[in-house]
Order: sequence, then structure tokens, then C-alpha cells
Amino acid sequence: MNKLISIIIPVKNGEKYIKETIKAAQKQGLDIEIIVVNDASTDNTEQIAKDLGCKIINHPVCIGQVAGKNTGLRSAKGEYIMFLDADDVMNENDLKTLYDEMENDNSISAVMGKIRDFFSPELSEEQKQKTVIKKEPYYGLFSGAVLIRKSVFDKIGFFNEAIKSGEIIEWQNKMDKNNFKIKKIDFVSTNRRIHNSNFGRTNAMDEYKGYLTALREKLRG
Repeated sequence: MNKLISIIIPVKNGEKYIKETIKAAQKQGLDIEIIVVNDASTDNTEQIAKDLGCKIINHPVCIGQVAGKNTGLRSAKGEYIMFLDADDVMNENDLKTLYDEMENDNSISAVMGKIRDFFSPELSEEQKQKTVIKKEPYYGLFSGAVLIRKSVFDKIGFFNEAIKSGEIIEWQNKMDKNNFKIKKIDFVSTNRRIHNSNFGRTNAMDEYKGYLTALREKLRG
């Protein structure tokens, strides 16, 4: 029997894409629980996730995606953890490929696949021309591309909620300090949707500050 995987989706006002995101996760064919952390959405996000059988945790006020990850972690029952953005789409066999790597090598604490950027269909040709995306798949600690042993969080703790974006850099630094191994595999695991309201684009200043904070912490170490 497969070990349980907890897929944590922090989201605010994600009704436009979350159905496709959840359905792609549900097609992975493994033992999963999908935890949707609803960060005070004002649209139909909660109902969509509920109708699809997800576990819903509601934040009464918006406290951000980093806190949302931590909320999901506190509720997760799986031996493995994956974070997934509410607008991205996992490829077929994403979870199984990452899961098999973890099961076959007890020395690794996380396994990382590649991300492929794609333009959301509603973008006009003019909008696409104004937006730069990576043409080839790439590595990065992005949602949907990394499977992590839950025991890692027991050792190094949760994400720093003082960092609004870029928290993953600080967290990876903690992994490095504790000699946790991340294995990269040459496999395109998930598709990162590029649209007009991507978190990284609408929160560029917070993201920049977060990266600087994480970088300073890494240099201190």
C-alpha cells in the first residue's frame, strides 16, 4: 500500500483555475489528501474545493500564502508533503515519479522535478508579447515540483511567516545546514501558469524584500 501524500494548496480567490488544479492532482493515482487552505477568499473557491472532496481549512482573515502553507502542515497526515499553487497543473505521473524516487532512496529528504511555464489561454497575444517566460523547463523549489518527507519539518520547523515571499530560500538554507539531501531528476513534473494575477507579479516588492531577507540569513550561516 502506498504511503499517504498530503497536497497542500494555499489559495485566495482562486476560483478561475483551482478546479483544473485539483482535478489534475486527483488523477495522479496515489493515496493522497488534498488540503485547501482558503485565505479569506471572497469568491467561489471554497465551494469548488468542497464539491471536489478536498479538506478545507478557512482563514477568517487573509494572512498570506506562507502562513497558509504552515496551516496546511499542521493538519497534514501524510508521510510526504507537496505544496501546490492553485493555478498550476500537475503532469500525468508527476506524483508517482517523485514518490518512487523517494521510496527507492532513503538518503534523500526531498526530490525535485522540473517546472514548465505556460501562458494561460485567456491572455491576448499582446499580453504574451509583454511577458517574459522561460522557454525551457527548469529546476526550482516550486509548488508541484517537489515532494518532501514530513519528518523534515519536524526537524527544522515550518516556514518563516515574517517573509511574505521568498520563504523557500530561507527554508532550503535550513535544509542545507542540517545536511538534508534534495535530489533533482530530469522530469517535467508540473506546469506553472502565467497570467495577469500571478502572486509573484502582483507582489513583486514583497517578493524582492523576502529574497533579500532570506539571502542575508543564508550569508550569516
